Amino acid sequence: MRASNKSKSMKRDSGFDGAALLRAALVGSLAALLASVSLAQLPGASPPPQGQPAEAHQPSEAPKGDAARPEVGNVIKAARDLIQAKKYKEALAKVQETNAVPNLNAYEKFVIDLTRGSAAEGAGETDTAISSFESVVASGRLPPVDQTKVMGAIAGMYYGNKNYAKTIQWVMRYEKEGGTDPAIHQLLVQGDYLSGDNADAAKLLRDEIDSDEKAGRTPTEERLLFLASCYLKMNDNAGYTFALEKLVAHYPKKSYWADLISRMQRKAGFSDRLELDVLRLQLATGNLSKPNEFMEMAQLALQAGFPIEAKRIVDQGYSSGVLGKGADAERQNRLRELTNKQAAQDAVAIAQGDSESTSAKEGDVLLAIGYNDVLNGKAERGLALMEKGIHQSPKHPEDAKLHLALAYLQAGQKLRAIQLLQTVRGNDGAADLARLWLLQENRGA
Repeated sequence: MRASNKSKSMKRDSGFDGAALLRAALVGSLAALLASVSLAQLPGASPPPQGQPAEAHQPSEAPKGDAARPEVGNVIKAARDLIQAKKYKEALAKVQETNAVPNLNAYEKFVIDLTRGSAAEGAGETDTAISSFESVVASGRLPPVDQTKVMGAIAGMYYGNKNYAKTIQWVMRYEKEGGTDPAIHQLLVQGDYLSGDNADAAKLLRDEIDSDEKAGRTPTEERLLFLASCYLKMNDNAGYTFALEKLVAHYPKKSYWADLISRMQRKAGFSDRLELDVLRLQLATGNLSKPNEFMEMAQLALQAGFPIEAKRIVDQGYSSGVLGKGADAERQNRLRELTNKQAAQDAVAIAQGDSESTSAKEGDVLLAIGYNDVLNGKAERGLALMEKGIHQSPKHPEDAKLHLALAYLQAGQKLRAIQLLQTVRGNDGAADLARLWLLQENRGA
């Protein structure tokens, strides 16, 4: 790494438009530079003596200081007029006439290089433009603000030539000498990325994203995708997950959520007992769409003792047109009848007082009964049972906190849910789910 002063949606290079940046950096800036070195600074520039043809006007001795002889000044005047008229090739040919002038002084060389560089850039002769502007910078004759503009232009031209090592070199010099244009800075990131230094590109992008967020700005989606692409190329799963989490936090598209949830499930040590919780998150993020997913979630909810949740899942599958058709329609109809029956029976039991909840003492039983009460609209009683259950040594304490937080969400107590989700720990999946639920609930905040 240079010292610094497999999602489908991610498998693409950045859409950064180097050519557009080059034009933006050069056309306006270089025209302004030419104007700033006004012809008043060419006091010797004048037409040939009256009656004497230009070709007969012999070069005079090179003056000292910041002045140019007429044979230089007149050519530069004409070349600038051609540049203004966007006749770049003619302007470049005109500048070449100064090659015949002997003993050019430092100022004449500077003015010639500046004009030649502008003409060559416009004519698409990038190598000539680069060498000319490098000479302009080396002369040290430009004010600092113009000097950095030319450095940025050089970096842009090297980028256009796919010389990424030189691009990086010139952007670093540009920034060291005070250049702050974000578009030029992006050349540094792109140069790293395209030259294979994904680690440094990722570091630069993370710094930019951190700065945006600290300043209350939303990082651009393109920048976050670019960061994700860097991590993919490095096979850095933790870094890629970080980028995905930033994407779902700021741009909660279903595809980003699908990738993130899938990666969470594939983590080493992620427990199968959390399968229903994964499906709940998929449902909340719009990623439950296949018949078998609705069927599986409904069956898991029934097995967990939540028939009302199972009924809602099946009803949603039917209302969205996912269930009730095709080869499995009969099986789906049977599941629908079962969930309706069990949900109705459960509702009657809850309405009658449900003596089971008053006699239960085990933490896991209290948690399950309480969660089911919340699902059935008995939030006050259900939450009290779950809070009691958490203190009765449930088998999986972190799961218990996750489920109580989800019950708070069901009951409309979002703040309490968020506070509890922040406390979920462990490495078997509950903490990962809690973190993603936090992203889901904090989206747009």
